[in-house]
Formats: sequence, structure tokens, C-alpha cells
Amino acid sequence: MSTRNLILVLGDQLTCTLSSLAAGDPARDRVLMAELHDEATYVRHHKKKIAFLFSAMRHFAEELRAMGWTVDYVKLDAPDNRGNFTEQVTHAIGQHRPERVVVTEAGEWRVMQMLQDWQAQFPIPVDILPDDRFLCPPTAFKAWAADRKQLRMEYFYRDMRRQTGLLMNGDQPCGGKWNFDADNRKAADVDLFMPQPSRFAPDALTQDVLALVATRFDDHFGDLAPFWFAVTRANAEAAFAAFVENALPHFGDYQDAMLTDEPFLYHAVIAPYLNCGLLDPLRICQQVEAAYHAGKIPLNAAEGFIRQVIGWREYVRGIYWLKMPGYDCSNFFGHSRPLPDFYWTAETGMACIRAAVSQTKQHAYAHHIQRLMVTGNFAMLAGIDPYPLHQWYLSVYADAYEWVELPNSIGMSQFADGGLLASKPYAASGAYINRMSNYCGSCRYDVKQRTGDDACPFNALYWHFIARHRDKIGKNPRMAQMVRTYDQFAADEQQRITNSATTFLAGL
Repeated sequence: MSTRNLILVLGDQLTCTLSSLAAGDPARDRVLMAELHDEATYVRHHKKKIAFLFSAMRHFAEELRAMGWTVDYVKLDAPDNRGNFTEQVTHAIGQHRPERVVVTEAGEWRVMQMLQDWQAQFPIPVDILPDDRFLCPPTAFKAWAADRKQLRMEYFYRDMRRQTGLLMNGDQPCGGKWNFDADNRKAADVDLFMPQPSRFAPDALTQDVLALVATRFDDHFGDLAPFWFAVTRANAEAAFAAFVENALPHFGDYQDAMLTDEPFLYHAVIAPYLNCGLLDPLRICQQVEAAYHAGKIPLNAAEGFIRQVIGWREYVRGIYWLKMPGYDCSNFFGHSRPLPDFYWTAETGMACIRAAVSQTKQHAYAHHIQRLMVTGNFAMLAGIDPYPLHQWYLSVYADAYEWVELPNSIGMSQFADGGLLASKPYAASGAYINRMSNYCGSCRYDVKQRTGDDACPFNALYWHFIARHRDKIGKNPRMAQMVRTYDQFAADEQQRITNSATTFLAGL
């Protein structure tokens, strides 16, 4: 039977109800999936990230076949692998002579531009369908943003709560407050019974992928073993259910905490599954809401989790599509320093950086406070160019796709968009890290010293940042007090701060 439609499924579209599949007919249409060198190397992705996606893609192809679909799955080492999307689809068109190409819109700007170019380039129609797995389409976000002077997530989040009905009593939020973030900032203690994310032994299919990645991407960053990610929908759902049962009750309290040798604490570690399509965002939020109403988890935990998904995740995607192209080049502070080598090696005396990068290398994972207040905070204080930092985040985390990573890096972490996304620069001295972690106890630097060779570098760098950018941050109501505090330092203390910061930066 001839092929009616060629349905291209991208690597982050591993969802059976995907719009392109929903519009198709397994009896007459053909699905194309491919592991492509260009996609694995446009940034040098973590080995574990590549293995996760390739394995999840292969398992999804099997899931589609079990549903009756004809799937052409092109492995990375297949003789007919063309290495990039355009040539691979061109080859498939020539091979199967479909009437049209059907694809769900891409999550990243560069891929979406490619899909749109195909509409003029290919000899058959190319239908690009909306990605309805998200709750707020880019057009709806643009309308929400149109008349607002400030695009604050909190107000967007409230609208999403009203739209979905999650944690609502009529038109009022459960508990009488929209946001319980003030309850979610406790430091954690070492606990021998701390829950761990679900781990899954690699099956034969995954073992083949691991061998492929070990051979083809050996020079990429990161450890390939141990590999325990869920790569099927069933296992991803099991991992989420275990999180709700075992860790979510304490997630709210300790979501900002950091502990040496405890990379996961009470976090879900389900963003890789969510962002590639193995989990449905609304469904998992409804499960969390149900657990709250059943008395299994406290409100601050339920609200904190749901806010991350229907609030922050949808919001940063809206910002991405509102401001691309060009958002990736934002550099409000004019920072230009190269990314230090220790972002790749973890070889530094700073215990917090060493811990965050080491676990990133091992697991392709670090939680949001490690990304924001350790590696991100340091980069901003040190004047690191935001663009290579963005590429680093995109490379090293298994959950990183540009639509979610770029606004988090450029806007939230580096304040490089000048306050479009965040209300203040998330700058902090070593005192914050000491309060929220136990890193400082094993650090070669003294978090209580502001200047000198043994002082925590975050301290002098923090005040040096305030001094350097006083004209840009002095009118920010959340930063003005810090500028005034710096101005109250004696002249010799200000000079010691400058000396300590510049000496440290010269040694990067």
C-alpha cells in the first residue's frame, strides 16, 4: 500500500496523542523517526542525555508499532542515515512518495525555522500542526503579554490556575493563598532514609544504545554509567508515582536545600521525562492535586510542584517564543569573561561549584537552586559571557531543550535580559549558600571572610558585582539597599573587595 502521509516525530515528541499522530491513520500513514548526528552535536550534549533520548526514541517506536503504526526508525549507524533532518526527510520522500509531510511544531526556534523552510523547499505540502501538549499556546501567551508593562510569572501562574482549576475552591485558591513559596526554603539535614528517584536497569535495547554512545560520543562531557533513567512511558509514570508517594510530602519544605553527596533530596527528577513527552503535564498535576485532597501531601508541597509545571514551565516557554530570535544574544551587563574550565572539570576549591558540576557530570542532573544560585550565581558575579553559559546548560542536562533552558539561563540566572523575566538579579554571597547547604563546612574557603586569599570567592565577587553595576541595578527596588550598603563600607574595605575580586578573577 502506498504511503499517504509521512509523519515526522521529533526526539522530544514521544507522546502517543501527539497532534501529528492524532491527525494520522496507522493503516495509511508512515511514521519517520531518526537518530541524527547534527542533533546530537549542535551542542556537545552530555553522553547520558544522548543515550536517554536515543533509547527513549527506540522504545517509543516500538510503542507505536504495537499500536499498529508503520515506523521507519533510522538508527545513528544505519547505512541510510543522512545525518540531518532535511536530508533524511528528502530521502524518505523519494523512497515512499507520500502525498504530504505532517509534523507537530518543533520546540526549538532553529528546528521550527527548518520546518517552515521545508514548505517552500519540498515538492509536496508540509503541514505543521500545533503542539497541544502545552497548556498555553504561544499565541495565547503573546495576547496575555500584549498590554503588560511587566511580565511577571506570578500573575501568569494565577491565570493558569484559574484556567485549569487546579487547587482552586471556586474562584479562590485552596488555602487562601496562591503561593506558598515562603514555606519552601528550609535547609535540609542529612537523613539516612532520604528517598531516591526510581532507577531502572537498562534492557537489551538500552544496552545497544549505551554501546553506540560510548563509541560515537566518547569525547563528550559526562559519565555514561551508571544509567538508570526511565526510557519507557510505563517506567516514567512509575517513577512519578514513586515520587508522589515517597518524596513529594517533603518536597515543598526542602526544594531549595542542597547537601553534599545528596544530589536528589526530595526532587522528582522527572523533567527529562516530561520534556521529551513521556509524561503529560496536566495529568501529573492532577495526580498531585488528588494526593493533596486525599491528605497524602501538604498544600505547600502540592502548590510548589504545580507552580513549577503549569506556572514556570509554561511561562518560560511563552517568553521563549515571544522573544526569539535574538533573545539568546541578550547581555544586559555586558559580561564577556570566558566560561571557566571548572564548569567541565569540577576542579576547583569552591565546594559548592565542585559538588554541582560533579553531580552534573555523573547524572546529567542538578536541581534548580544548584543551577540558579551556585553555577548561575557564580557566572553572573564573575562576569561570564551569558551565551557560552547558556550553551553549557543546554549541553549538560538531560532535561535541557532551548525553549526551557534559554529563558532560565539568560533571564532568570544571568538577568541578561535586563529584567524582562526576573524582578531582580539573583545575586548572592556565600552566606546564602551556607544557609541553604552544608557545602561550606568542607570548603577550602572561609564563608565568613569577605576578602583575602582564604575568603569565600562569592563574597568579594558579590560586592564587586554590586559596585560594577550600580548604575544598572541601583534603581531596582530589590537591589537599591545593597548599593546603599556597599556605599557605607569604608574606602579601604571597598578597595580590599576590589583587590580580592580582581585577584581571584585573574586566576580563573
